[in-house]
Parts: sequence; structure tokens; C-alpha cells
Amino acid sequence: MDYISTRDSSQTPASFSDILLGGLAPDGGLYLPVEYPQVDKETLASWRKLLDTDGYAALAAEVLKLFITDIPAADLEAICARAYTYPKFSHEQIVPVTELEPGMYIGHLSMGPTAAFKDMAMQLLGELFEYELARRGESLNILGATSGDTGSAAEYAMRGRPGISVFMLTPAGRMTPFQQAQMFGLQDENIHNIALDGVFDDCQDVVKAVSADLEFKRSHSIGAVNSINWARLVAQVVYYISCWIRTTTHPDQRVSFAVPTGNFGDICAGHIAKSMGVPIDRLIVATNENDVLDEFFRTGAYRVRSSAETLETSSPSMDISRASNFERFIFDLLGRDATRTSELFGERVKAGGFSLVDDPAFPAAATTHGFLSGRSTHADRVETIRDCYKRLGVLVDPHTADGIHVARELRDKVETPIICLETALPVKFSETIIEATGSEPALPERFQDIMNAPRRVKALPNDVDVVKEFIHSNV
Repeated sequence: MDYISTRDSSQTPASFSDILLGGLAPDGGLYLPVEYPQVDKETLASWRKLLDTDGYAALAAEVLKLFITDIPAADLEAICARAYTYPKFSHEQIVPVTELEPGMYIGHLSMGPTAAFKDMAMQLLGELFEYELARRGESLNILGATSGDTGSAAEYAMRGRPGISVFMLTPAGRMTPFQQAQMFGLQDENIHNIALDGVFDDCQDVVKAVSADLEFKRSHSIGAVNSINWARLVAQVVYYISCWIRTTTHPDQRVSFAVPTGNFGDICAGHIAKSMGVPIDRLIVATNENDVLDEFFRTGAYRVRSSAETLETSSPSMDISRASNFERFIFDLLGRDATRTSELFGERVKAGGFSLVDDPAFPAAATTHGFLSGRSTHADRVETIRDCYKRLGVLVDPHTADGIHVARELRDKVETPIICLETALPVKFSETIIEATGSEPALPERFQDIMNAPRRVKALPNDVDVVKEFIHSNV
């Protein structure tokens, strides 16, 4: 399986192992497979049996074998077996599915070591990185940006691994106290937390700018763990398949997914699973007040916001106004036209965005690719948390509440069961949970001491050169 950049009209092929450590393509584009592997009913039936008998890690290995052909199959199986284990994940099924109410389910993605869905990809990525670096005899300095959960998931996946250092940018003061404690409390020498004076989009821009400096990237062995890294995205495809299996009984039965998203990575994995032939009906994009993605799917206009226009909300991991992974979907939507994709996500996005409202491709976003969308406000998520807790006895975090709220709003437009993908455990967002329910969320035993740990973090201005100097001084 070869990979191509969304901005390379010549479609120069690259191997999985080559793109694993780099993240962004040299031309600034994102990598995708030359084509999506297709699965039939027999394959889906075999995966159903495999999940039932051998578990999530075995299913993950079989899915990944379709996308990763330059790592021996036996090694992939061992990598997945190390990544997805109990009790590192607190449930033996790794991703259990429970019924919330008739016709609506929750796919529980918060069972990992940092209690967030990002663990599903990061634990695999840590194993892949260590494997490939050892195979090459190289080291890697990971540069990433986080609005909350990506950073802690990456750091917990990479901490203590030989040959790997992590430099993680966070928007200063924009994460919850629990999220800050999870990251800044790590004392490992290979973990470097940077509190940037800005919002998440500023952090993401710095990462992109550093990655675009090819000489600095090469000389400092810079890699990426943000969702621009294809390995993270393909890892997420697996839980769409496992959730479909756990909610259905036969190969023809379709389900829909409601996904809280700001960066389009989580739901992009659903788009890939659907494109492979997994029986997915609708993909429901749920945003918060930073509704750039909802606006696109309603109107055809992708209108990026400035940092000043990016609102600080009670579902902070979605406080994003420039969705990096969206480029992958638009590339597919435009028939994989790299020239147009490069124009749209280059000069057009720099100028404020673009519109496909008059483009024949735009209706296909809903008709062919199955997308619907909606937005949620603070009042919506608080009421959803309250209702789920008081009436149904289920406590959800604010992001998951956004997904449930939008799924309920669009329920009459969807003919299949809806699986709402969970984002994190409620304990990460205690202020909003208290507002909604009147009580503090229970703190899992494995996090009992986290708030008391000393903090290790470096405050830096929103300046690419200053961040480069910090990286240079700490490699």
C-alpha cells in the first residue's frame, strides 16, 4: 500500500514507514492511501468472529494489515497486542458499546490511560514509533499541539520510550485543571510541555510552521502525533468497525455515528471506514459554538476564524476554527484533485476560506458520503448532561453531550441506530458537570493523586522562532 499527498498532483508514492515518522508531506499536504482497501461481507463476517473470540487487538491487527504492508504481519500483531491490553485499558473489550436510549448507543472510547478517545490511536502510535525507530537505529522529536486530550494521550504513550522526546504546545489557560494536571504533572525527562500565549489554532499553526521548515525538521528529527499523522487516523478506523460489530447482528445491518469534532480527525476515520465498505449510513458532525464544520455541511462555505474569533467554550477540546483533517475529506470530495486541494487549503484558506456551494461536488458530501451536521451550545450540553444523568442514569462529558444533543436533533433524518462516540470521562470537566448535575463527578482510582503532582511546564510567546530555539536547546 502506497500513500500520496493531498497536494501532490504527480501522486509521488511513499511507504507507510516513511510517512509514519514525518507527519505532514513536504508540500504541506496530508497523506492518504492511493486507494482505500475494500471489504466484503465475508471479510466483515470474519472480523465479527475475530472480535468475539480474540478481542480488539486481533481485530486491529487485521484492519491494519490492509493499510500497512511494509511491516511484517507477525510484527503488526505483536504491536497491536501490546497497544490494546487490559488493564492498561480499563475494560476487557477495550471499546464497549452500551445503549443510551432506544435507537441510540454510546461507543466508550475513554477506557485508556488518560481517559480520552485519543488513547485509542496514541497507544498504537507509541508502539509503531518505537518499533520503526529501533528498526532504523534513529531517534525522533515529536512536536504536537493540543486543546486538551491529544497532549496527555501522546505523552502517556511516549513517556520513557527510548529515542523519543515530546514537545507539546498547549493554549495557555485554555485547558481544564484536570487536563493541565495530567500533562504538566509528568516528570519524565523526555516530555516537554509548552504553554503558548494563544489559542489552539495558534499552537497548531506553530506546529505547521516548524514542520514546513524542512531543514529544521530534518536536522532536529521532527515528527508529529497530531491527527495530521496518518497512523493515528488509521488506528481510529478500527473502533468504527468494532462499534458496528457490537451494535449489529448481520453484515447488511447499517449504523450511523454521531461524532463530536473540531479538527475533523475522529469523524474522518469514519469517512474512511465507510469508504472501505463498512455498513455505515450517516456520519453526523457535532460541533460546539465554534461551528466552522457545521457551517460547511449546511452551506458549502468553509470559513475559517481568527484566533480572536475562536470562542472559549465548556467543550474546550473542540475550540478549533481551522480543521486540519478536513483537507483529507475535501481531497476525496473533489475526486482527489490535488491541484484544487492545494489551492483551497493554501492561498484560499489563508485569505479566510472557500466555498463549494456552486460546485457539483458539494451535494455529494451528504448524498454519497453521508454527512449531516449540527451545533451545540453551552446551554444545550448542560441540559443534555443533566437529562442523561437524571433520567437515564448515565454521566457524560461535555463533548459527548454535544454529540448526543446533535444526534437527537437529527434523529428523524436518520433511519438507522446511532452510535454516539464518547470523547472522555466526565471527571476531566468537573466544572460543567457540577453545573449540570449539582455534584462533582467521581474520580477513578487511577487518578486519585493526579491533582497534587508538581507541575513541569514552560511558558512561551506565540513565536515560531522562540519555539524552535526551545526545541533546539532541549534535544
